[in-house]
Amino acid sequence: MLTDPFFQYLQFEKRISAHTLTAYKSDLLQFQTYLQSEYSLTNDFNVSHTLIRSWIVSLMEQGLNPRSVNRKITTLKTFYKFLMREGLQDKNPMLKIQSPKTAKRLPVFVEEENINHFFDDQEPSSDFESTRDQLILLLLYSTGIRLAELVGLKLSDFDIPAKTIKVLGKRNKQRIIPIGAEIIAAQEQYVQSCKLIQFENQTEHLFKLINGKPIYPKMVYRLVNDNLSKITTLSKKSPHVLRHTFATHLLNNGADLNAIKELLGHSSLAATQVYTHNSIEKLKNIYKQSHPRG
Repeated sequence: MLTDPFFQYLQFEKRISAHTLTAYKSDLLQFQTYLQSEYSLTNDFNVSHTLIRSWIVSLMEQGLNPRSVNRKITTLKTFYKFLMREGLQDKNPMLKIQSPKTAKRLPVFVEEENINHFFDDQEPSSDFESTRDQLILLLLYSTGIRLAELVGLKLSDFDIPAKTIKVLGKRNKQRIIPIGAEIIAAQEQYVQSCKLIQFENQTEHLFKLINGKPIYPKMVYRLVNDNLSKITTLSKKSPHVLRHTFATHLLNNGADLNAIKELLGHSSLAATQVYTHNSIEKLKNIYKQSHPRG
């Protein structure tokens, strides 16, 4: 099948994450199912742009939001570009496909005062799970690392004398992030608590479960959700909200946008500029509240 070499290309050459690969597979299967049910085409991707457009229209008629539709269009663009490169397709039908416009979605974040209260009110603890959870929450907010980057951290990634951590980001790109005294103290306390436990399993990962196996994304998501529920009424309370909060607080306190870009591991400044909108909205609110004619 044409999809098999494509998925191998994504996995081994593009080195995309397992989550993204699953999304690509799901999109292509959905497209293939549509072609088969509507046009009786089986394992045949050599189709015109009009058939692709009809699939996009059907997705929107089902109520799928433009952002999700655009992700599926990106999948097809990548797929047909690969087919052209490999000489498996003589025409690229995606050249005539336009993506639907999407409304700009501002990143949600927790107010600085609430975050400060949360960390200031943390009870000192020396037991394994409490020290682990405190370090997880502190790292997510204080460094802005992604969930997958956090789960993959190793003890050797910490350079305590240099006060930095090494993070392996998307497409295996490494970046160095500075850390403060609070993280260093929390990390040292967590490492000490690990030494008191006889783990059944051995792993290089920094963050472990009580049985010694590495932590997993859903566990971190639940931890963040439960703790953010104590300090915010935001509907979304994910690890990525702490990443947004990290970037927004840096910008609000005068950090350079290019520096934030490097800390977040963004490939382009455009991805980082979305945080400026939150700052502008904050200025507008201050203006309305403070100016006599605001």
